[in-house]
Amino acid sequence: MSQQVLILIMLCVVAALYLPVLISALRRHEGQETAAALLGAYAVIAMLLGIGDALARSGQWRTDPLFAHDVQLYGALLLAMIMLLAALEFTRREIWTWLAIEALWGLGIAAILSNAFGLGEVIWTNGTVTLTRDRFAPALSALGWFVFTVGALVTVRSSYARSRQPLLRNRLNYWTPVFLFILINDILLIVGRQAPGNLLRLFAAFLAAYIIATHNPPDLRMIARRVLTYVITTVIIVAFYVTGLSASQTVFKALPNFNPLLVGAGIALLLSFIFTPLLTLVRRTVDRWYNLGQIQATKTLHAYSQQISNILDMQKLANVAVGLIIDAMDITRGFLFLVDMEHGGDGTKTYNIRAVRNPGERQIKILPLTDDSPIVKHFLQNQSPLLQYDLDLLPAYRSVSAPEREWFTRLEAEVYLPIFSKREWIGLLALGAKISGNRYTDEDLVTLATLANQTAVALENARLVENLIQLNTELRQAYRDLDKAKSDLERLDQTKSDFISIASHELRTPLTTMIGYTEMLIEDRSLPEAAHEMLKGISKGTKRLHEIVESMFDLAQIDTRTMHLHLAPVDTGIIIKEVAHKLEKTIRERRQTLSLEIPPLPMLKADPNLLEKLFQHLLNNAIKFTPDNGKIRVAAGAIHAQDGELPNGGVEIVVSDTGVGVDPEARDIIFSKFYQPGELSKHSTSKTRFKGSGTGLGLALSKGIVEAHGGRIWVESEGYDEINFPGSHFHVTLPISREETMAGTEVRMTIP
Repeated sequence: MSQQVLILIMLCVVAALYLPVLISALRRHEGQETAAALLGAYAVIAMLLGIGDALARSGQWRTDPLFAHDVQLYGALLLAMIMLLAALEFTRREIWTWLAIEALWGLGIAAILSNAFGLGEVIWTNGTVTLTRDRFAPALSALGWFVFTVGALVTVRSSYARSRQPLLRNRLNYWTPVFLFILINDILLIVGRQAPGNLLRLFAAFLAAYIIATHNPPDLRMIARRVLTYVITTVIIVAFYVTGLSASQTVFKALPNFNPLLVGAGIALLLSFIFTPLLTLVRRTVDRWYNLGQIQATKTLHAYSQQISNILDMQKLANVAVGLIIDAMDITRGFLFLVDMEHGGDGTKTYNIRAVRNPGERQIKILPLTDDSPIVKHFLQNQSPLLQYDLDLLPAYRSVSAPEREWFTRLEAEVYLPIFSKREWIGLLALGAKISGNRYTDEDLVTLATLANQTAVALENARLVENLIQLNTELRQAYRDLDKAKSDLERLDQTKSDFISIASHELRTPLTTMIGYTEMLIEDRSLPEAAHEMLKGISKGTKRLHEIVESMFDLAQIDTRTMHLHLAPVDTGIIIKEVAHKLEKTIRERRQTLSLEIPPLPMLKADPNLLEKLFQHLLNNAIKFTPDNGKIRVAAGAIHAQDGELPNGGVEIVVSDTGVGVDPEARDIIFSKFYQPGELSKHSTSKTRFKGSGTGLGLALSKGIVEAHGGRIWVESEGYDEINFPGSHFHVTLPISREETMAGTEVRMTIP
């Protein structure tokens, strides 16, 4: 009974030893799910083989020892197959070729065991060594174990040789002791010296589970460095202690008061004083052996901060900052990128990563990253370095697009450091691998993150200067464009003025002839009534055309400054009254009301014909843009003498209406030549139809007449509104000369 309990305890111990491996395999390992499942199968089979070995050793499994050995051998072959597949999955290699080879190998062993080929008892012999049929399958299993184990080892080492990433190379290095444990354990099994419980296989399973479950295991080189440092230090201390104790006994043993314990305590006290310097010396020596450089973080940060703090040129900042980091960290390459954020119309953000490169260097294309990119999320949420190793292997970055992944791969960088200023991502440092081939330690990443933070202020200042330079360049270009546009506009305006001048001159004579002959035909009573009606229409249209030509002629004179003013004392109120009488018919047709409220005004020295045209254009404009039943009002008043524009005083005439008003943005442009407030398709021969378009010369000519007399014209309006009709107020100020002090006639009338 006690023996059975002992066997049960042994079986439980074997099962319990593999339990952590099974638990690790059952856990979710993102990116290594298949490898973890294969390792779980490996652990189950290894556990069963261990239980079988325990039963065979205890005598509970009563079987032929050779058969039990063969079972363990077949199990070793199966485990080698599984470990090979796990290694292939771990290194992301194609498994189907090896899986086919394993299947064929297994079928071959099954065929031999069942003697499907009809083999004889002796398969091969050289007279000394004989291979029988019953030993052929175990021999083939041993050969298969060797092939698949070596194949797994070669797979891992070839991945190590191809990889440029120290972190991945470190993780692959952990597989070497795995295969070392497997080789030792299974070689002992093949030669019949199997260790109880296959403990080395258990160690291999534990280590493989750790590799698969751990994305970034500790650096083996650092572990070996620490172990070697303490081993060497311990050997030196022990040697020093033994040598010192032996020498003291040889030298001082003859002394009567010699005490070995006191001498040993003295040597130990001496060792306590030299232990720390000795450990430091050994550590430095081992670091030189391993080519491990130690950076002085405080000194590096201070020097870095001082040298980049006052740099405002972006290219110089990139050269100095990257150069300092390369020298301090002893790395192969480095890049500085600027991050420009753009807001999309749908609320999304795009981060454009552009390199700061010298003009002669190879340019790197700009990489746009949207705010849903895993890379952007990592930088914005964590504000911490991103390793290329993580970008390549972690499942969180599987959704990174192929162009983005290729862009980062082409940099051949190993670590990416975001640069933030005022919680905004403004830059990125990309650093290559160390020249020594060592990985970036946690201390290195902390130092680099601090350097990136120190770069933020200098980068922000350089970006501001760069933006100012770019803005100045754009402003200079804009000024050049404006100068060119101004020159083109002046040339076009001159061409237009020349056309108006030529056209008005050339059209006046034939129009005068047409008007004269038309009037003569109208006076001929011998013509039919229908002909008279047609002649009246021709006369009306010809006179309208003549008015337009006269306006063009006047405007041409204004543009060329050749208009001659026939100055005479003028009563402004009388001129406005005469213009109002001429428009009385039109006002009645539109059912509008025109009121004149003009007090006695000082006489002006002006051209009466031009003033008549001025007020005719202003009233025509008011009638045209005022709806039917609207109101038009003309008011005037004297202006006291002012310094500047009106040294002798003047008069102000205001033409108000209840029309559609004037857009504030168009208050100046409406006085331009040929300006049309509405659609060009609305041209009409009617001068006063509501919102009917004309030549666009009336207000331009009005402005020219007013300015020719030394006055000023402008408009006031709340805005353009075809529903509420806010109306507009056209102001005209005309100066008076010192000698003109006589008052004119008061005019107060209403039409109709």
